[in-house]
Amino acid sequence: MTRRDALIQVIECLHAEIAALKANDVSALETATCTKLAAIDTVALYDGEAPGPEIRELAAEAHKLNETCRIYVNLMAANVRRRLQLLSGQQAPSYKPGGYALA
Repeated sequence: MTRRDALIQVIECLHAEIAALKANDVSALETATCTKLAAIDTVALYDGEAPGPEIRELAAEAHKLNETCRIYVNLMAANVRRRLQLLSGQQAPSYKPGGYALA
């Protein structure tokens, strides 16, 4: 597999991860993540080679999709934290510009 093919697979896997996160499909998320990690290992084999414009463009797209995944995960974690606080009777801090307001 070439570096280009591996980067395309990483991008496809990131799309699959986003879809799995949206659907709360843990099995699909695990499958996409394992496949993505294998593709990333393949990309790493070409570490010593200078990337051309197409490779840089693919890597930039993969980076953007990875950031999207990170945002989804952070939002899900914040929602879970808030729900747990409410279920445990703790008053969750309200949000204000620049950070949390003290309750």
